[in-house]
Amino acid sequence: MTDTVDDVDLPYDEESTSQHEKIEALQERLEILESQNEEMRDKLLDANAENNKYQQKLERLTHENKKLKQSPLFVATVQEMTDEGVIIKQHGNNQEALTEVTNEMRGELEPDARVAVNNSLSIVKRLDNETDVRARVMQVEHSPDVTYEDIGGLEEQMQEVRETVEMPLDRPDMFEKVGIEPPSGVLLYGPPGTGKTMLAKAVANQTDATFIKMAGSELVHKFIGEGAKLVRDLFEVARENEPAVLFIDEIDAIASKRTDSKTSGDAEVQRTMMQLLSEMDGFSERGEIRIIAATNRFDMLDPAILRPGRFDRLIEVPKPTEEGREIIFRIHTRKMNVDDEVDFAELAELAEDASGADIKAICTEAGMLAIRDDRTEIYMRDFLDAWEKIQAESDEDADVSRAFA
Repeated sequence: MTDTVDDVDLPYDEESTSQHEKIEALQERLEILESQNEEMRDKLLDANAENNKYQQKLERLTHENKKLKQSPLFVATVQEMTDEGVIIKQHGNNQEALTEVTNEMRGELEPDARVAVNNSLSIVKRLDNETDVRARVMQVEHSPDVTYEDIGGLEEQMQEVRETVEMPLDRPDMFEKVGIEPPSGVLLYGPPGTGKTMLAKAVANQTDATFIKMAGSELVHKFIGEGAKLVRDLFEVARENEPAVLFIDEIDAIASKRTDSKTSGDAEVQRTMMQLLSEMDGFSERGEIRIIAATNRFDMLDPAILRPGRFDRLIEVPKPTEEGREIIFRIHTRKMNVDDEVDFAELAELAEDASGADIKAICTEAGMLAIRDDRTEIYMRDFLDAWEKIQAESDEDADVSRAFA
């Protein structure tokens, strides 16, 4: 029950206190009460906020509990649209059923559409088209930091790649005016370490198209049809994100020459390759999708994948010439603290038969030798010692390979 004015204890003695002292005491009491009231108001606001938070949590848990109590939905595929209803085939048991749908739902459906059905096989909603999550994660979100300026000695190859991949995407009107179809794919082949993957990275950096990368070995799977399905999903992801560039590294893993081998592994690889051939030049329009592939084993590739229409450009990426090696040395030492006496022309002449990857390894090793001597500047002798070390390691690897051959 609320206190009345008469029930409140006064902060003074009624008989012995003057009028002025009474007023001061009451004002002091009033300030204290106002302060307490403000504090209680803050606590009330905090309590309301906490209550709202628990209310939201209760609603979420109630919703989740309701979902858990619901019967699961099953995935099915629309087989046919008829006047009597929709014929669906349930995944897993392949049972077909005829079910009725509303006119609104009928407008959303078409043959081969994926739908969710309940226990009575009534269509609840349409599902998005199925694509393997592995195909989606191959999409490159951030451009590599490699540009054409980072590639040396491959000017002719860079020009051909740009004509095949970039120009049809940037200037399609030129091909229409000339009256030709733009090249659909380019195959880069050559020894390891010559810059094939770097060319693809530079394309990804330069173009605004969606870039999807994958290795040929990622398409080799144990179970029948899994590799072929991943190939279909990769091209589906590319079509959804046109214009797109699809880069297949080490394509010889799935595109080697077909043999009469009866093993299940070889048969599955061949099925995957045939699906790739179909996607590259089948009945379905490829659309604005350009393909770049790379391999170190051109001799292993099946002739079917090399014919025009699949790869219109076969570009050899050889080891660099002496002039190219000098350019590559300069590229890899741009950010290095190199002594002015270092002669890159002499290094290029000495590093005969070195690939671009070898030259990068020489520069890195030269820097490590300087660090080992507690120096911040790299001298000519560091590069010479590094080249000797790289050569010795290459000879040792060759001896080991011959021993196990």
